[in-house]
Amino acid sequence: MQEQYQTVAGEGVHETEVNRSRFICALAPAATESEAQDFLARIRKEHPTASHHCFAYVIGAGAEVQKAGDDGEPGGTAGLPMLQMLLRRDLRYVVAVVTRYFGGTKLGAGGLIRAYGGAVGAALDTLGTVTRQRFRLATVTVDHQRAGKVENDLRATGRDVRDVAYGARVVIEVALPEGELAGFRAWLADATAGSAELDLGGETYGTV
Repeated sequence: MQEQYQTVAGEGVHETEVNRSRFICALAPAATESEAQDFLARIRKEHPTASHHCFAYVIGAGAEVQKAGDDGEPGGTAGLPMLQMLLRRDLRYVVAVVTRYFGGTKLGAGGLIRAYGGAVGAALDTLGTVTRQRFRLATVTVDHQRAGKVENDLRATGRDVRDVAYGARVVIEVALPEGELAGFRAWLADATAGSAELDLGGETYGTV
């Protein structure tokens, strides 16, 4: 798995104009192909009179799924340059839809490639991106006497504490970078005199 990837900070829209044609780029994070396609369908409904709704999306931390569509523009002049822009920026789990309102002047193949790719690039520059890091979910089980200090130390060092549950013992769920597991295990043993239990769970991605 990839250690980290870039994605868009959230949904957003940015508009550019080229020779009186409006290019409205809508960006959104998408965890699955279905989410990307649902976003495209929503944008189509929001702009029912537009000339074209071209799209590109990249799904998977390793860019396993890459798709693009020209929606009636000459082949390779819209969706592909949009996809190339997403890949050039190393973006993952993202969908881009560029809605075009034709302004009356044909742009030619080169002009379309620049306009569609540029619309995505300008939107990314304006809306911003975030880095998401791969983490391992870990469960720390500790007695009540030491739990407060352990939790405080975790938060003070910027650890991603996901949950704290109180029962016969205290269970703290924390997300840890894979490379820090050995050091964390040693720290925990030292901080609790070896009394805490550490169980490793699945993997997830979180914002750095």
